[in-house]
Amino acid sequence: MTRGFKLAAGGIAAAAVLAAPVAASALGSGDDPDAADTEQGVPPGAPSWTPSPGASPGLRSQTRTGPGYSAYVALAGSGRIARVDAVTHTIVSTSVRADTAEGVAVTPDARRLYVAVTGQYQVTAVDTATGASRAIVVGAYPRDVAVAPDGRQAYAAVTGGDTGPGGSRSVAVIDTASDRVVHKIDVGSAPRRVVFAPDGRRAYVATAKGVSVIDTAKGRVTARIPKITTAQSLAISRDGARLFATEPDANRVWVVNARKNTVAGTITGGAEPWAVAVTPDGRKVYVTNMNADSVGVYDAASRRHLKDVRVGRLPASAAASPDGTEVWVGNTMTGTVSVIGTESDRVTATIRGGTASATLNSAPLAIAFAKNP
Repeated sequence: MTRGFKLAAGGIAAAAVLAAPVAASALGSGDDPDAADTEQGVPPGAPSWTPSPGASPGLRSQTRTGPGYSAYVALAGSGRIARVDAVTHTIVSTSVRADTAEGVAVTPDARRLYVAVTGQYQVTAVDTATGASRAIVVGAYPRDVAVAPDGRQAYAAVTGGDTGPGGSRSVAVIDTASDRVVHKIDVGSAPRRVVFAPDGRRAYVATAKGVSVIDTAKGRVTARIPKITTAQSLAISRDGARLFATEPDANRVWVVNARKNTVAGTITGGAEPWAVAVTPDGRKVYVTNMNADSVGVYDAASRRHLKDVRVGRLPASAAASPDGTEVWVGNTMTGTVSVIGTESDRVTATIRGGTASATLNSAPLAIAFAKNP
């Protein structure tokens, strides 16, 4: 079992644990992942998740121009979304408010941000230029949201309060032109995470009962991955060939042939593998070991374990940067984001939030990258 609390299984415990928003963090220096106690807590008095000096108070920075990427970090504990410059690891804005946000996604043109606001039964749509927002009611405890590759729809995983009678089985389909729910898809008990295939023709949903495959043109489940009885998090390679699904209680990661919807093998994970990310070139897989405060690095083709990287406490989210040079890991208890360089597989920077004496006060539970408009 997860130390302290469990984020999924039978509802959303985090909504209760993270009820009181507390200030969260600024930028920290790189850490040695092999050093004792690295990332085990930020000293009292550490800075909060606040924009760096000179940054615009709006969602977009007016001090930066030209190409580049931003990362949007859902800070469930402090009730905000942080926008971070992905090149400099500088916090640009925390102006978007979202009660217990556990999922975040951005349209391909980076003009629209969608936030799964678990505490309010809604997804919030945010105009990234103006900061104007609109609440979209989707159902009980939405824990994730994903935007289709063409940007026309967003899928929200409506997890519900439990996995028994009365629990949710739906993914809410949001039309991004109108920001309205236009359809609901029955995917199985307690949907948790959603990823789209790169071509947008399929979406994969991790549920309490396995992995469901949605034909996006038909708007319904057309397959379920055999053998997988429960799944927590998902990641898919950029070529759409491999899907990775974590099963924390079994310390296992399923490797799926996404073109055939069959299991190709498994990876033996560490202590409660929770979140998973795959590099854009499909060569490496990174799995957060929630009960070991580490990230396991694996060769995607051979499924061989390459290394464990020490990060913060209770790592529960992970995302690979679009250029493949970094994997960002959100540490729930420490309140930080550990930035792992994929060439060295070491922590090269830490975006700080939280203090050693005030746990769960930022809780970065989701990370999404987007190209700056």
